[in-house]
Amino acid sequence: MLLKDLATFIEARRTEVAGGILFAGCAAALVIYFTAAPPGDPLGAGPEDSKVYLRQMEMYGGKANVLAYELRERLAGLWHGRALAFTVTGLSALLALAVFSVFRPLPPPVDPGGAVRGDQSKPVS
Repeated sequence: MLLKDLATFIEARRTEVAGGILFAGCAAALVIYFTAAPPGDPLGAGPEDSKVYLRQMEMYGGKANVLAYELRERLAGLWHGRALAFTVTGLSALLALAVFSVFRPLPPPVDPGGAVRGDQSKPVS
């Protein structure tokens, strides 16, 4: 019963719920953005940035190893610092869009004869 009441509430208030999700996500993103620590190692002088290291990775694992490493580093960067704020904003926008589009009211049921139930303009046979 509680689940049906929740579904009815969300269907009736889907714009407000989606707006609330979007607002909360943007507010959280603002907090993250302004409280994020500055990025560490501003010179970028890590050992994995050298050509020798990349060459050794390519020798042992091939081009796929180097590409997988670069992809992993780029995805890991989305979850730290100010980039996390943009990630949270994007995910909250996607969630709000999903709530808004999934919980839209269903169309009225149609009889096999083609008449819409509750519609008195066509006689039901």
